[in-house]
Amino acid sequence: MSTVDQAVVLCGGLGTRLRPLTNNLPKPMVMVNGLPFLHHLLMQLSEQGITRFVLLTGYLSEIISDYFGDGSDFGWTISYSMGPTEWDTGRRIWEARSQYDAHFLLLYSDNFVQFSLEKLKGLHKELDTPISLLLAPKVKGNIKVSEDGRIQAYDKTRNGVGFDYVEVGYMLIDSDQVLEVFSAFPEFPNFNFSALLQNFAQQQKIAGLIVHDSYHSISDPERLDLMSEYLKPKKILLLDRDGTINEKARKGEYISNWTQFKWVSQTREALVKLAAKGFKFIVITNQAGIARKMIEPEALENIHQRMVQELAGDGVEVLKIFMSPHHWDENSFMRKPAPGMFFQASKEFNLRMDRCLYIGDDEQDCAAAWNAGCGMVYLIEDMKIPILENYPKPFFYTQTLTEKIDEIDKAYSVWDHTT
Repeated sequence: MSTVDQAVVLCGGLGTRLRPLTNNLPKPMVMVNGLPFLHHLLMQLSEQGITRFVLLTGYLSEIISDYFGDGSDFGWTISYSMGPTEWDTGRRIWEARSQYDAHFLLLYSDNFVQFSLEKLKGLHKELDTPISLLLAPKVKGNIKVSEDGRIQAYDKTRNGVGFDYVEVGYMLIDSDQVLEVFSAFPEFPNFNFSALLQNFAQQQKIAGLIVHDSYHSISDPERLDLMSEYLKPKKILLLDRDGTINEKARKGEYISNWTQFKWVSQTREALVKLAAKGFKFIVITNQAGIARKMIEPEALENIHQRMVQELAGDGVEVLKIFMSPHHWDENSFMRKPAPGMFFQASKEFNLRMDRCLYIGDDEQDCAAAWNAGCGMVYLIEDMKIPILENYPKPFFYTQTLTEKIDEIDKAYSVWDHTT
């Protein structure tokens, strides 16, 4: 597939559930932490190389165009297709058809989820479908999907068995193959685009990439408050334990009591300095010694309590430790390099993973960071850049954490000003 650098965003709705905020404001322009939500959404896309946008506007469209203009003030290129409020989503997409690339990303303007465009493109190419979209797990969802990612059915009533996912509004579209069927719908041109999704699902012409991180919406006041908290900058660093905070046990063995726990002194020193800059910490660690019955859960809990207490005495706040007790043969989603523990942390602390760094000393940690969508500080003694299948972004490598304090602080400061 050629480069995808264009996104088309549906911005025409009335936003009735957000009234009175939307009495004089289109829903995408509702303020979230000092910026219109649509600004946050376009920034997220631009960070993945999408800098050309077509905004399909309707209700109070001039407020959107007055704010963004042609996009040049933001380093983007923006064009518009403006239509009356009674136009449905299918017609909005149809009326702007001359502005589309061969492949583009289609979005609604009220959802936000962390995603990887490269992963979505990979699935799109692998299954060779004209539409590939993001799915989130949900009880009583509207989508049934096969193990390989092909959507098998789409049910707007959400009453079917096995419909365990919902689409979250990020869709990779092959323009020609999708637009050529628009005229076949009875209500054409003014029909709802979900009717096309249902039709394509029946033909198994849609691929679905599952995102396990929480998705957020501005569709009503309660969700708007959650979105505001989610998009708020947070100075939280994620930490591996063995080999990062403390020295590793010999291969095949585990730290089984506090007397065996030996600090990595330069990491401890760095955590103190980072804490003085306002950082807090979450530990994410595999502890297969539990499954292998080489350490008792109570002993591990004691180690972690002592570790947290000593760090607290240094002014270092550990918010929580997420621990996988699973054996590697279990292939648990909660064991690194799978990202389950990262998404637990994201949900509990309302974190954007793409605004976090993970600090670890193993290539498995790098893979976990990539799978979770966060950046990486890789501690490596010989300073030889590892050969990885995928590199987290951003990616730092260093012999000691103390050497990267300023770069870590700078990365979070940049995110603070682009969130």
